Amino acid sequence: MANQKRSSKTASKRQLRVGEQLRHIISEVLAEGNIHDPDLVGTSVTVTEVNPSPDMRNATVYVLPLGGLNEDIIIKALNRTSGFIQSEMGRQLTMKFTPRLSFKKDESFEYGDHIDALIRDIHKDDPEETSEEG
Repeated sequence: MANQKRSSKTASKRQLRVGEQLRHIISEVLAEGNIHDPDLVGTSVTVTEVNPSPDMRNATVYVLPLGGLNEDIIIKALNRTSGFIQSEMGRQLTMKFTPRLSFKKDESFEYGDHIDALIRDIHKDDPEETSEEG
């Protein structure tokens, strides 16, 4: 479902499979703690989705910093260190090309919370809903 929101076309099975493989590898690279950027030291980042381009040469990595603190700083730092992450990732991939990475904040959870709030507001204001509950 998230892929459909982020791109106009549905991803191919290969894109989905490669995206999931990349997500696991990038998560491992981040968890190893070998990235020496001062903005990333001591931070936990969740990789929620990786969306490779159809030609597999680029990939958008959707992330959520733990606790949502310093999101902009952390995403900028991830983009600065993307070359290192890409080289580490390339050691584990069997693909002809290692995709170029672009990190972005995953806003799907915030969007979901917003939709939930709208639905709750609609049901709260609906007189039929409140009379059926009582």
